[in-house]
Amino acid sequence: MKRVLLCLIAFPAGAEPLFVDDAAGLPHRQIYAGGWEHFVGGGVAVFDCNGDRRPDLFAAGGENPAALFVNASEQGGPLRFTDGGLPDLRHVTGAYPLDIDSDGQMDLAVLRAGPNLLLRGLGDCRFEDATATWALPTREDWTTSFTATWEPGQDFPTLFFGNYVDRTNPDGPFMACDDSALFHPKGRVYAETETISPGYCTLSALISDWQRKGTPELRLSNDRHYYVRGGYEQMFRLTPLAERTDWPHVSLWGMGIASRDITGDGLPEVMMTSMGDQLLQINRGDHFEDAPYSIGTFAQRPFIGDDGRPSTGWHPEFGDVDNDGRDDLFISKGNVDQMPGLASHDPNNLLMQGPDGTFHEAADKAGVATRERSRGAALADLNGDGLLDLVVMNRRAPMELWRNVTAQTGNWAEIEPVQAEPNQHAIGAWVEVKTASGVKAQEITVGGGHAGGKAGPLHFGLGAGTSAEARVIWPDGAAGDWQPVTLNGLTEIRR
Repeated sequence: MKRVLLCLIAFPAGAEPLFVDDAAGLPHRQIYAGGWEHFVGGGVAVFDCNGDRRPDLFAAGGENPAALFVNASEQGGPLRFTDGGLPDLRHVTGAYPLDIDSDGQMDLAVLRAGPNLLLRGLGDCRFEDATATWALPTREDWTTSFTATWEPGQDFPTLFFGNYVDRTNPDGPFMACDDSALFHPKGRVYAETETISPGYCTLSALISDWQRKGTPELRLSNDRHYYVRGGYEQMFRLTPLAERTDWPHVSLWGMGIASRDITGDGLPEVMMTSMGDQLLQINRGDHFEDAPYSIGTFAQRPFIGDDGRPSTGWHPEFGDVDNDGRDDLFISKGNVDQMPGLASHDPNNLLMQGPDGTFHEAADKAGVATRERSRGAALADLNGDGLLDLVVMNRRAPMELWRNVTAQTGNWAEIEPVQAEPNQHAIGAWVEVKTASGVKAQEITVGGGHAGGKAGPLHFGLGAGTSAEARVIWPDGAAGDWQPVTLNGLTEIRR
């Protein structure tokens, strides 16, 4: 099925990005706040909860109530949202959307400083608590990361919940990182738990078939051992669960993960944010190699202002902001609280990729170099004009909403694979889009970022290309046929 959205005039790409502040379009000021248990977290989930093809927002609140904002934006117009009437739900650190029961309605895995929740989508942006119905084990954990995938033959997805500090440890919080857990389904309930121990304060997780061999693996970005010693970024094989130790350990104060093929070889690179350097690793097929400093993605200190102390990166996300056919990179920044060795006024980054594969800073010119304590974020087309807008969550400051009004943008396409249940939205599939300039690939995943993620069509910038074809490599490895895509619109590819 193909559905044409607003068409753009194909200008030669090359203008600097520009955003306008549409935060006034939110029904109230959403602030992620709280004590030390909310120093980390603060994510936003972006998904369509009422079937109108406009992404809605579920925003964490910490000690404040979480909020559901229903999209009321007109196509191509200012961003406007209404209050979704969410019941009072507190101590939420973040959330990730996925259709757990494959009923066509997006559900939410809600992360909390306290028992986590699975909210079943009922349509029309209504939800019910299905945590007990689906038999998800819960504890008084401090959960800060999540990822999921469908394993062969299962009705429900395997879920990973990553925890930060063990709040029950009397010797904490230092040297008190908690264990994390994988929850495996049996039928339509969760019947098996695998513990990952020791934990290293996991702040982001992503299951990805990074080698494209049909064997997804679990990658964890860890805050080391809560600033003291030990700990490293981890990778696990899923079946059976086993840690990979066949490459050198990388130790960061890891905050977030993003993954995207930016070299054009079909293999996804990985971006990890931290205190200090933001580390991009190039995928070489059997290992990852640190990108050179000259690529322009390290973003290790504030690029404006007079604060020369190291930056603290949180949510990284790739997306083609100007639709020139090259993925750009947003990184939210902000001090944990008042850590004296790190920058206090730390502007967010918008790194635009050039034709030579290097990145240059454009957040100040684009208007999004705010200097709050930013946390979770999302790049998503919120008003159907083919341009990726920006949502930024802040700690102890209002949520930000930015409309992309960049001029002279290229063409674009959105691709949405659909298959029979289970796993209707084809988590684990690869989408390839072919134009005269080559083939671009994106994987459909759940996880990554910082405490929040997206569900919905994949966005591809096409540059000056006036035609494109797409195919889906389905989760079981079967490759679909190449087929034409709707230019400046949505193409739904059904298996």
